[in-house]
Amino acid sequence: MLSHEDEDSGDEKSSSLPLALEETSPVVVFAHGAGAPSSSEWMIRWKKMLGKALNAAEVVTFDYPYISGGKRKAPPKAERLVEFHSDIVKKTVAKYPGHPLILAGKSMGSRVSCMVACKEDICASAVVCLGYPLKTCPSLGALSFRDILGMNGVVRDETLLRVTVPIMFVQGGKDTLCPLEKLEAVCKKMKSIIGLHVIDGGDHSFKIAKKHLQTKGSTQDEAEDLAVQAIAAFVSRSIGAK
Repeated sequence: MLSHEDEDSGDEKSSSLPLALEETSPVVVFAHGAGAPSSSEWMIRWKKMLGKALNAAEVVTFDYPYISGGKRKAPPKAERLVEFHSDIVKKTVAKYPGHPLILAGKSMGSRVSCMVACKEDICASAVVCLGYPLKTCPSLGALSFRDILGMNGVVRDETLLRVTVPIMFVQGGKDTLCPLEKLEAVCKKMKSIIGLHVIDGGDHSFKIAKKHLQTKGSTQDEAEDLAVQAIAAFVSRSIGAK
């Protein structure tokens, strides 16, 4: 079931903790994308926004081994990151027993989060996908990242079709790695409860061109704030339904 929200169509790093936490406060494990670690400006900003909007007990971020410690290796296949990611999740759950678990990720991190959510020993209340990479992005040597994003990639929906927990997609309206019509076609085949919020004019990282913002009479911050509100509403419903 696909519901559109209101649209404008290996080291753990955590936020500071209050002394007392309600068990209804979720704990979020937030995974980075393929090209930038958890210390990137984008990840830091979205970590703060998610923590505040979800009233989270903690938003845990981490670096996959291939990029930790300043490494700049090419990312491995997503499947090879699942075990490491799962270990981070299990440690977080052990630290916050009784708190709802939310798995979140940017791009590749959202795909791995979905794989982790499918494991029998992981009990997540919801998955939040920020720029899900539905299409493959071929490695083509000297081509720029912008050029590669314009290439036709193969739709990979196997993981999404296995997810059974509620899943929230936030997608840029101009994200060439996830054309909305292809995502909606996949969503119709999925088993889980689904939410979708589209950032109008946004690219794979939700960046909106200034001209588009001027035409809409909006700002980048306002567009992203609407997305965070949609995430919070979806997560609240998902937690309440368990």
